[in-house]
Amino acid sequence: MRTSDRTSLAAGIIIAAAVLWAGITSDMSAERLASSGGRIADFLGRMMPPDPSVMPEIWKGTAETLRIAVLGTLGAVILSVPFGLMASARLSPGWLSRPARFILALIRAIPLILVAMLMVGAVGLGPLPGVIAIAFHATGMLAKFYAEAIDGVAPAPIEAMESAGAGPMLRLRYAIWPQMAPVIARDTIFRFELNLRESLILGIVGAGGIGFYIQTYVRSFQYDKAASVTIAVALMVVIIEGVNALLRRRLS
Repeated sequence: MRTSDRTSLAAGIIIAAAVLWAGITSDMSAERLASSGGRIADFLGRMMPPDPSVMPEIWKGTAETLRIAVLGTLGAVILSVPFGLMASARLSPGWLSRPARFILALIRAIPLILVAMLMVGAVGLGPLPGVIAIAFHATGMLAKFYAEAIDGVAPAPIEAMESAGAGPMLRLRYAIWPQMAPVIARDTIFRFELNLRESLILGIVGAGGIGFYIQTYVRSFQYDKAASVTIAVALMVVIIEGVNALLRRRLS
């Protein structure tokens, strides 16, 4: 048996064992799922018809969610530029790029909700902790994208400028940036879409946005109002995703 075949077989056995272990140790049964149908139907029935009287709250929450996503993305871009430069193996020495990449991986490992809860405790309720949490958490991914965009450019223009005595910043400006600009724009737009989706749930921990109203209405058993907010959230996500897809196609 070839080495590649043995590797594939071992990987298949590990995956099958993991699925089997998860299925056996989880408290899952068809009976429980079948018995939940009535409760789900009752919950959905309480949400119908949606209550349109909450439109002022929907507009307010939607605007706040958009502000959190926009400002959080801006903060992430500002933080990601220096971190991306430091994490780039092409521009930075190993003693700098490796620790920078480790820090970015550590940031990505921290759940957004945990960051938001810490920020709520530090600066209080409202959109500010949401903006800080989004900016911090998104930097872990966006700076990694920026570093990979730098490392993925064609080396010939960089080597030509380096042989002419150009420093790192000149190489970045004239040899690297023209190649990576479309990738940077695409990744930033994609991250904004993710930030918008994540900011929708920050209201659950008091970090502002339309998620605050969903939590309020559900906890007070006003399911018809929660349904209206949920529909508004779904429409906003669909619209933003369509706009982002259009922008990404223009940039590709």
